[in-house]
Amino acid sequence: MGKGDKKTKRGKINRGTFGARRPRIKKRVRPETKIDIEKKGTVKP
Repeated sequence: MGKGDKKTKRGKINRGTFGARRPRIKKRVRPETKIDIEKKGTVKP
């Protein structure tokens, strides 16, 4: 159980892989990036 073990977190870090023991951290989308303040909606007459 250590660096050579495929199933442990330390082994995943050593190999540079991901899995159930070391899932990838997903980037969260910030609300500021979704809404553009610069863009203004056009008003229909």
